[in-house]
Amino acid sequence: MVFSGVGTPLQLQTVARPEPNEHQVQVRVLACGVCRTDLHVVDGELAQPKLPLIPGHQIVGRVTALGARSTRWQLGQIIGIPWLSGSCGGCRYCSEGRENLCDGALYTGYQVDGGFAEYAVAREDYCFLIPPGYTAEQAAPLLCAGLIGYRAYRMTGEPRLLGLYGFGAAAHLIIQVAKHAGCRVFAFTRPGDRIAQQFALQLGAEWAGDSNTAAPESLDAAIIFAAAGELVPIALQAVRKGGRVVCAGIHMSDIPQFSYDLLWGERSICSVANLTRKDGEEFLPLAAQIPIHTHSNRYPLADVNRALDDLRAGSISGAAVIIP
Repeated sequence: MVFSGVGTPLQLQTVARPEPNEHQVQVRVLACGVCRTDLHVVDGELAQPKLPLIPGHQIVGRVTALGARSTRWQLGQIIGIPWLSGSCGGCRYCSEGRENLCDGALYTGYQVDGGFAEYAVAREDYCFLIPPGYTAEQAAPLLCAGLIGYRAYRMTGEPRLLGLYGFGAAAHLIIQVAKHAGCRVFAFTRPGDRIAQQFALQLGAEWAGDSNTAAPESLDAAIIFAAAGELVPIALQAVRKGGRVVCAGIHMSDIPQFSYDLLWGERSICSVANLTRKDGEEFLPLAAQIPIHTHSNRYPLADVNRALDDLRAGSISGAAVIIP
């Protein structure tokens, strides 16, 4: 499914099968999750994607070909390809293990063709082993919704009471991590979204309500998964002194002006940018250990546009997954 520019739907096309270079692997795509970042790309909120582009960056595939100098994986293995496609390896950020901040980084389904296709290629050293016990469909959401959610959760410290603003693909996974750690969780959804609120309660939220309502208790920390900047001052008001608000999206609408009183008391705001390979090496085994259960909504490859529309409308509980 090929994206040609803002304002045009993705088109089903026959293209040449991508061949791996010497340090890449080729996979037959078994499943590819649909992410809000894909929406930001096709809606023009992330500028300058490669065009034409095959989006999709939560890829689970079976290795079908190896580059000439590729030694990490074997033919037939099931591996995951995430959003971070590669980094320069030589800058300060890379040397500090913060390759997610590398200015030379490339991203799957944005600057590199992704997984809304039958085949994909990726650098062998940026792929992950899929833990046992997961089907491809179940594992795909772990590769971005899970990884970004996990990175955001780690930035909250060790909260006893956590607020999740926006209850979509990432939140439905991270609530399971938080509950496993003994955390109490409050879920905040778009106003009136009773389906999402009920879903959150089913997954262990102690309370679920509208995002524009006050929290029943002061939060130790909050993660904002929704791309709505107006939630930042609301979340700041909800956290206690010393609390932290983590903005987990790659794109967010403008944050409105707010009183310094909301930030005072050593409250803080931080953002999460992309992911590192270490995040994947930590999170994927943890997901299997807990175990995290993914709730997926299956779409065939030709229905990618419908999946994007459903995600845009907020009508998906859990994650959308493309099965070529």
